[in-house]
Amino acid sequence: MAYLNKVMLIGNIGKDPEIRANPVGRKRVSFSLATSRRYRDNNGETKEQTDWHNIVGWGKIADIIEQLGVRKGMSLYVEGTLTNRSWTDQTTGQKRYATEVNMDTFQLLTPRGQGGAPNGGFSQGNGYNQSNSYSQSSAPAYDAQMPEGDDDLPF
Repeated sequence: MAYLNKVMLIGNIGKDPEIRANPVGRKRVSFSLATSRRYRDNNGETKEQTDWHNIVGWGKIADIIEQLGVRKGMSLYVEGTLTNRSWTDQTTGQKRYATEVNMDTFQLLTPRGQGGAPNGGFSQGNGYNQSNSYSQSSAPAYDAQMPEGDDDLPF
């Protein structure tokens, strides 16, 4: 039997990314990402629902988030896996649970020069390319540009 654990989100960062290093020095970045959807209720009124997602990235991906100056309000595409963890709260002794998206790839969607996004300075050699996309692995991120005039989509 085949299994798949893949999450793709586009949203706005809800708080400035928090970067920490674990005892062996590996960096970890965490932040919240808001995604919204609009729908009509039974009365025909348009409603908006916002969901909040906990995003976590490790190692080089944390370094790139830090170098880019990613912060609250910026738009981001995130791709990763869904993870669940639990721990015992030290103060209350209660069991706590968290669901997180372990980020493998991200793409900064806030245009350069807006929202504090820096103007370049990164090359493909360090995992960051000119289309504002970064991948934890050596596989390319899903950011290929369509050729001009190739818009004969069937829908």
